[in-house]
Amino acid sequence: MSKNIMDTLADELAAPKEKLMAELQLMVADAEELLNATANQTGEIAALARTRIQNSLKVVKSRLHAAETSLLLHTRESAKAADQYVHANPWQSIGVAACAGVIVGMLIRRQ
Repeated sequence: MSKNIMDTLADELAAPKEKLMAELQLMVADAEELLNATANQTGEIAALARTRIQNSLKVVKSRLHAAETSLLLHTRESAKAADQYVHANPWQSIGVAACAGVIVGMLIRRQ
């Protein structure tokens, strides 16, 4: 049962990060499309610009992949740690959740 809770929590935490990664991947794809569209432009400056863009895209792609992997790993580790803490300290966890609920309720009520 705790495995299911941990997976659900990890998925919920990863959703905003995955959206950011998807947007960055879309940006890289757009840059590649622009690079391909200007492929038949001639001249030394255009060739230099294409080379720099290609090199930058390679770096961005590798960093994006590394960041995505790292974020998913950290999210799963955080979810696992939270799950272990809740199982080890159930009453403290209930107290913290109740306090957070009261604070959120007060903030919502103010508006």
